[in-house]
Amino acid sequence: MATNGGADPLGIGRIGRHWGLLVVFGVITLAAGVCAVVWPGITLLAAAIVFGVQLIVAGVYRLVGAFALPDVAGGTRVLLALLGVLSLIIGLYAVRHVLLTIIALALLLGIFWIVNGVIEIFTAGSHQQMHGRGWRVGMGILSIIAGIILLAIPAISVVVLVVVLSVWLIIFGVTEISLGLRLRSAR
Repeated sequence: MATNGGADPLGIGRIGRHWGLLVVFGVITLAAGVCAVVWPGITLLAAAIVFGVQLIVAGVYRLVGAFALPDVAGGTRVLLALLGVLSLIIGLYAVRHVLLTIIALALLLGIFWIVNGVIEIFTAGSHQQMHGRGWRVGMGILSIIAGIILLAIPAISVVVLVVVLSVWLIIFGVTEISLGLRLRSAR
């Protein structure tokens, strides 16, 4: 791995030339976070619609792949076509019934968080020499509690989740803008 004479071993000068990209990314992230805080309901609606549209696009992609790719075996072709049709049906349903999509996504996220928490606790318990075992157990317990709350009260929990995500986007955006400006001065 070559360095440029030892004066800039990490290549900060080269990265610093692209500081504007970080600032733009930070501004977009910050704007998304602010919009999500101001309009949490619309944010949920948009997320559900984007999810449905993504499933529709994935379904079309799978169907085209099933019939257009020449090197796909017969059984794989059928499975790709079935997956494409299923994706199209679920995507169309998700776009048509947006509120049900939001609730379904909340329930799936709740289940994921519970399973994730159990795995985190199990992993920490199985590896006695693991660094940060206490943190891992704590995060596992927190994940389980969050999953249970999300399953018990999905409507309220999803709005709270959007607000938390919004705050995170705002913090991340400000951090990216700050990093971009620091890279500019390091250049």
